[in-house]
Amino acid sequence: MTDDQKQELYTDIFELLDIFNEFSPIQENGSYVLEAIKPTVHEMIDYAVSDSNEAAALKDWLDKTDFWTAPASTKFHGNFKAGLSLHTLKVVQQSLIFARPVLENFFASPNAEKYTISAEDIFIAALCHDFCKTNFYGVEYRNTKDISGNWIKQPFYKTKSDTRNLGHGNESVLILLEIMPSYIKKRYVLEAISRHMGFSDLSESESYNYSNFLDNPLVILLQLADQTASQWYNA
Repeated sequence: MTDDQKQELYTDIFELLDIFNEFSPIQENGSYVLEAIKPTVHEMIDYAVSDSNEAAALKDWLDKTDFWTAPASTKFHGNFKAGLSLHTLKVVQQSLIFARPVLENFFASPNAEKYTISAEDIFIAALCHDFCKTNFYGVEYRNTKDISGNWIKQPFYKTKSDTRNLGHGNESVLILLEIMPSYIKKRYVLEAISRHMGFSDLSESESYNYSNFLDNPLVILLQLADQTASQWYNA
């Protein structure tokens, strides 16, 4: 990347973080404001996505699915209403925070000339990494006792029995390409989404050449952002 491209990248990263801080959907003490998540994401899309038609299609898809209300899991991080959107936005924030130090280190490596990465690429990889979890969980009920010993119906999330999924990362890639077809030309973004779970989401054949994907700094960045969001911040 040229010095001008790097400066544009860092400027855009700063602007996206500024949008996040303006809305403050996730507080420093770990608390969050769920009603601030949607306007934060929409504002970031308007700033980051260069194709206005794809930006509109992305916002439309988010609003038509259960993205804003779905959990991120059934029993781990984000296993509550709107957990998916909260986790996603935390991953976006972590990706932007880590982007400059990670990429500056990468730009000093022998592989630096292989990739030209924009803030839009970082944002889209983070935003879309768990799109496979939309329309994935349903609410069921179990009998349990309340504090007074009375039996009540307690809701819980469960994976839908009729779910068809080609794999965590790969399914998210397919959804992204349906919404934003231009990303078929950005393989490095698709690789980051597809491989963001590391070894844990790969078949034996996919694991065979996994190390080759670690050439891609966006793969490393998204894995780091996803793991820190869930493990350090429980988001």
